[in-house]
Parts: sequence; C-alpha cells; structure tokens
Amino acid sequence: MLVKALASGVILASGYMHVLPDSFFNLNSPCLPRNPWKKFPFTTFIAMISALFTLMVDSYGMSWHKKRMSKPQAMVVETLENGTKDLENENGNVVGEDAKSKLIRHQVIAQVLEMGIVVHSVVIGLAMGATDNKCTICSLIAALRFHQFFEGMGLGGCILQAQYEKKTRCIMVFFFSVTTPLGIVLGMLLQTVYIPTSQPALIVVGVLNACSAGLLNYMALVDLFGVDFLGPKLQGNMKVQSMAYVAVFLGAGGMSLMAKWA
Repeated sequence: MLVKALASGVILASGYMHVLPDSFFNLNSPCLPRNPWKKFPFTTFIAMISALFTLMVDSYGMSWHKKRMSKPQAMVVETLENGTKDLENENGNVVGEDAKSKLIRHQVIAQVLEMGIVVHSVVIGLAMGATDNKCTICSLIAALRFHQFFEGMGLGGCILQAQYEKKTRCIMVFFFSVTTPLGIVLGMLLQTVYIPTSQPALIVVGVLNACSAGLLNYMALVDLFGVDFLGPKLQGNMKVQSMAYVAVFLGAGGMSLMAKWA
C-alpha cells in the first residue's frame, strides 16, 4: 500500500510537473503562429478533454464489464438470508457482488492507467531518440529511470489487484516494457526528417503531452488516490493513512525535483 502510494505520487507529479509543462512549451512555442495558438489555452483545454474522455472510458468500461459478468453463463444468483446476492459459478465458488464489482473496478483502472503510461512513454522515447544533444539525453535518462520505475510499480500493483490471468499480465507487462524503447527507435529512424522545432512536430507532441497529462492526472487523483485513500483499509487505520500520505508527498516531491533537470 505504501509503495503504491509512493508510485501514485510519482504519477501525479509526472502529469503536473513534467508532461503538462512540456505541452505548454510546445504549443506556446514562438515557432507556431500567433493565431490560434497564442489566443487560446489549448494545453489546458486538451488536458481537460482528455480527463473527461478518460472518465468516459472508465465509466463505459465498468458498464461493459458488469454487463459481461452479469450474463447467465453457468452463473446462478443466490439470495442469502441477509438479503445480499452472491454469484456461484459452475465450480461452486461463491463470489460476492461487492467483491466482483471491486474486481471489475481494479481491472478497468489497470487498463486505463496502462493506456496513459504507454502514450507518455512513446512520447518521451520519441523525444530521446530524435535528439542528439548529450545534455538533453542525460537528463531524459535520469527522469526516465525515476518515473518509469515508480510508474511500473504503481501499474504492477494495479495489475495484481485486478487478478488478471497470467497471459493478460504478461501482455500488459510486455507493452509497458517495449513502448519507451519503441519510441526511441522510432525517434532515431525519424531523426533525419523529424525536426523538433517544426510546426507539425510541436503540435503533435504538444497535443499528445496534453492528452497524457490529463489522463495521468485523472488516474492519479480519481482511480489511485480516490480508491485507496477513501477505501476502508486506510480509512480504518489513521497511522497507515498518515504513512501513506508521507509516501505520496515523497513520491510527488521527488518527481517534482526532477523537473529541475528534465
């Protein structure tokens, strides 16, 4: 729980302190025309739309999973004496509706979080592969090590809570592992034609960063902090809750400090 809180702080700071400022820098670049890029706050607008879109994906994903789980395929609904309903599968294992709902929630959280991290990883890999500035590469590597490590820990915790099958876990770990190297290779291949200060590059990277920032901020605040800190485990133990807050501030503070260099 404390490690996940630390990782959640890193994810939150990644969105606010790294990805969002990068989008501001790209979309407010002097290389872009004043109209419309200087006359409208596109970065915050896109981040807001991204957060709302993530909410839609979150909500529709939950609805789809619940609808799929509620199909009467070898499932028998039993009404218990206390009035609650449990689901009994063909193996005779009884799973409470509350537990099933929480499991579905964890699965959706893991999928949406992976989507946000993948987008961010591709963008930062593209930037690293396309640059030939040693100072920029060194700072990106330092930041990459820190936040990829803790983002991976946070995502790993979500995947474990989702109780996926081994095949699904391996696929999710694989995509998390290869997206940054894939972005680096793509950046190296496009180095001859990819000009970071060109208008198309600034717009594409800026929009992707804004989308990623909105998604990461939503996931950190709603699906990670909201679920854990308002859940019964932390609400029932003030000491653990306080330690979790310390871990959050350590993660967010450390990642914010990294913004000085990258």
